[in-house]
Amino acid sequence: MAEILTFIVIPAVYLVLLVLYLFVAPLIAVLRGAALVSELLWRYVQLLHGVLRLRTPEFVTIPPYRPADELAHRNYFFGPAVRDLRQLLTQGRQLYVRSVRESYRRVTDHQFTAPTTHRAVSIPYGVTLWLGLGLGAAVTVPLWCALFAAQALAVGLLTAGARLLALALRGTDRAVMGLRGLPRGMLCPSCFERVPHPAYDCPSATCRRRHADIRPGTFGLFRRRCACGRRMPTLLLFMSRDARLGGHCVHENCGKPMNPDAGHMPEVILPLVGGRAAGKTQLMAAMVKSLQDAAADGGRGVRLADPESTANQRVLNEVLEIQGHTRPTQKTLPRAHSFVLGDGRAERLVHVFDTAGERFVSREETDALRYVREARTFVFVLDPMAVDAFWTHLAPEHPGVDRTLASTVDPEDVFSRSVQTVGTMGTRLGKARLAVAVSKRDLLAGRPALLPDRPDDSDATREWLRERLGLRNLVKAMDLEFGEVRFFCTAAVADERGRVDPSVAVFVDWCLRG
Repeated sequence: MAEILTFIVIPAVYLVLLVLYLFVAPLIAVLRGAALVSELLWRYVQLLHGVLRLRTPEFVTIPPYRPADELAHRNYFFGPAVRDLRQLLTQGRQLYVRSVRESYRRVTDHQFTAPTTHRAVSIPYGVTLWLGLGLGAAVTVPLWCALFAAQALAVGLLTAGARLLALALRGTDRAVMGLRGLPRGMLCPSCFERVPHPAYDCPSATCRRRHADIRPGTFGLFRRRCACGRRMPTLLLFMSRDARLGGHCVHENCGKPMNPDAGHMPEVILPLVGGRAAGKTQLMAAMVKSLQDAAADGGRGVRLADPESTANQRVLNEVLEIQGHTRPTQKTLPRAHSFVLGDGRAERLVHVFDTAGERFVSREETDALRYVREARTFVFVLDPMAVDAFWTHLAPEHPGVDRTLASTVDPEDVFSRSVQTVGTMGTRLGKARLAVAVSKRDLLAGRPALLPDRPDDSDATREWLRERLGLRNLVKAMDLEFGEVRFFCTAAVADERGRVDPSVAVFVDWCLRG
């Protein structure tokens, strides 16, 4: 009886239980598969968090996008986002294989290799779990692919959006520059080239890396993050007055500082042309001092635009106040004497160029003075004491005039050569204005016969130059070359209170109007 029980009853019962188990096994397999799917999805989320946020060494399998020689951190959607996708794909594949393999190993160990129950029970159960793991692994693949595809699509759309935004911001910047009258960029006050966008030094005092182009793009949309971690705005639009960076010229062999206000407002270029010792430098100093006097009386605000201009004006103001005489302008290329005129939206950056008269002698010399191409108003400083007729017809009747203070260059010669060489550079003088500043009025004060009858009247001054000084050809040439010509008698001196002669204020107002 015992043998019958052993060989017939027990196997029969086992087979019945096994058949009954077949009805339950699919549910067990599905549950195990669902558990594996949940586990793999949770691990994918953890991997995503590690790759995108934690960035600890175990989640970094591809070298960072920023090489050691890059000055700034890349914008996420200009490289790093694709790198993260690649890392996610690589590590995700490894995680999937490792997780599935580990699940199969646990089932094998617990149900086949070293089961804790009888093998008659563990083997069917283990096979069921194997089938469930296969089902879960198969279902996870399309789910992971869908998640990865969704992320890749999002990265693609955001990358395209970031690039379009960068182009839009650059376009907006160019449009604003055009509205400010700077379609080709701002003027470098040292080399006189147009700079579409300056190079900027990192504002950190311990870094000072120079970034050649900080506009929206690879290294930032609204702000760029320097390699040192310091952030800086990418557009002039984003720079407040207190946060303006010190720009530098980007042209080869220059690299000198730009005005801090460059690009933030329209620019006015005012070249001074005249012979040696005609009084250009002194007139330039008196122009700025006159504006400073007017600002002190409640007029338009004025401030020097850079340290060099501030230092030079301080020295020139002292010369004006002691009624001294400035040194002759050197032949070396001048740096613009720059100041900001006006307040608020009416601000303008004015560049006054005091260039040695010798620079206008030849085309080779004038080519260096590229700023004249942008000028719409020119100033010709005319020293009446440089005209021979002044000494043959006027001065003999009034001895005591110091001839050593006269320019030694004939104004007609300077004007003809200057106009000829400037015209060859493509400057349309027919649409430009000319202010003729008859200088050294202060030296002739008290001698009415040596001045026009009405020194403050342009027509009277014109007639005086034509008839008394015999400069008919010069005045005619000025009228032919320029669209508008105005004559002024100026005294570039200050009184005992330090205030500039009123004649300069009228002259400056006409030069800078509009």
